[in-house]
Amino acid sequence: MKHNAVLNVDVEKGKINKNIYGHFAEHLGRCIYEGIWVGEDSPIPNTKGIRNDVLEALKNINVPVLRWPGGCFADEYHWKDGVGPRESRKRMVNTHWGGVVENNHFGTHEFMLLCELLECEPYICGNVGSGTVQEMSEWVEYMTFKGESPMANWRRENGRDEAWSLKYFGVGNENWGCGGNMRPEYYSDLYRRYQTYVRNYDGNNIYKIAGGANIDDYNWTEVLMRESARFMDGLSLHYYTIPGDFWLGKGSATGFPEDEWFITMKKALHIDELISKHSTIMDKYDPEKRIGMIIDEWGTWFDVEQGTNPGFLYQQNTIRDALVAGVHFHIFHDHSDRVQMTNIAQTVNVLQAMILTEGEKMILTPTYHVFEMYKVHQDATKLALDAKVDSYEYNGEKIPQVSLSASKNNEGTTHVSLCNLDHKNDASVDLDIRGLNTSEVTITGRILTASTIDAHNTFENPENIKPEAFNGFTLDGDTLSISLPPMAVVVLAIK
Repeated sequence: MKHNAVLNVDVEKGKINKNIYGHFAEHLGRCIYEGIWVGEDSPIPNTKGIRNDVLEALKNINVPVLRWPGGCFADEYHWKDGVGPRESRKRMVNTHWGGVVENNHFGTHEFMLLCELLECEPYICGNVGSGTVQEMSEWVEYMTFKGESPMANWRRENGRDEAWSLKYFGVGNENWGCGGNMRPEYYSDLYRRYQTYVRNYDGNNIYKIAGGANIDDYNWTEVLMRESARFMDGLSLHYYTIPGDFWLGKGSATGFPEDEWFITMKKALHIDELISKHSTIMDKYDPEKRIGMIIDEWGTWFDVEQGTNPGFLYQQNTIRDALVAGVHFHIFHDHSDRVQMTNIAQTVNVLQAMILTEGEKMILTPTYHVFEMYKVHQDATKLALDAKVDSYEYNGEKIPQVSLSASKNNEGTTHVSLCNLDHKNDASVDLDIRGLNTSEVTITGRILTASTIDAHNTFENPENIKPEAFNGFTLDGDTLSISLPPMAVVVLAIK
């Protein structure tokens, strides 16, 4: 199918906040323990207990911000249990995720070390569901107060003299559900109360994020914005791409039927409507767009892999997941005036993970490769790109076949990313480039694609899917003609 697009390199549409490429690591399954933390006495090579292979892989995708400790876990996490000598830390049961014992060996100091090693901003989610105002207030004091105080002194006793810099703090998580089953009016009042004591010490200015809506709960957004907008810097939104039914069967991550490919793409694109409608409500109370929309949980959610603990949410990751990530990023770019951060769920071994581990072995997923290919968009300037796209039709339903986005970085290089969502048909895109002398450009490309709809990497075949050089394009005058194979993610660099 033929598609036409016009790229205006000299028409800028604002900045793509690098935090749109953020991540989320919860105390869930094997995300933290085994996935990130192995302990200092592990035979797996590590830096102060954090496994080196995962660390290096995450550094390579320029993780800008990392959310922790949850998720549902955040509202039963008591931070004081996770500091001090590890052998004397309180053991607790992780009631949300598999009923396993949490030994609290990975706590505040370990998380902040991880963020320092990754050179990323920490985003900490505080406990509103089962925690007190004092507990939250003291956590912020422990982390950020430079002077003498009970919490700052305790931090020093625990080996950290210097206060940490903490920019992002979430006041509760999913308080409409696992975070307390609250009504929006009640949570809004609690939010106002709790955030009062999330203080800015010694020049550390915290960006406060209120717990926002689930999917299309527009009333939640309305109430929070109406009652508490002036007390927040960000408002969250959660949306997972699930081809089946959340409770009756979500669908398999591999070996799925053809129609589930199409359903997954259609549901991934639905986030555009959700962002638009929630944004309209936010605009009513915040026309200057001071408050960021923080989509701090998104991604595919399938049934767990056979034989694994159902509470561990471990799923394989295929070329389908890669396309879901690619189109999400294009939609986030389109809403970059309001969307200031997103955090894919999750970093390692859980849901739509970047990385899967098995003992000392590690593999990179197709989703990881999209993050690596798209890192060129981080903090880049969004460019005007108008496309006339034909439909991808399946069983009488239609969605756009191709998704595109373009940005320009500080060096003046233009990057165009394209996704062909069609699992069967090629796509031809004629891109009319304006505002650039095309006789003096060089173009290079990379592609991530596969020959089967559930192609994935395994510990036996870790490089089954990885980016390759792409040269399926020709430049004739100002028209760049691009040939995309089915189910492909392509990034072109125009210098």
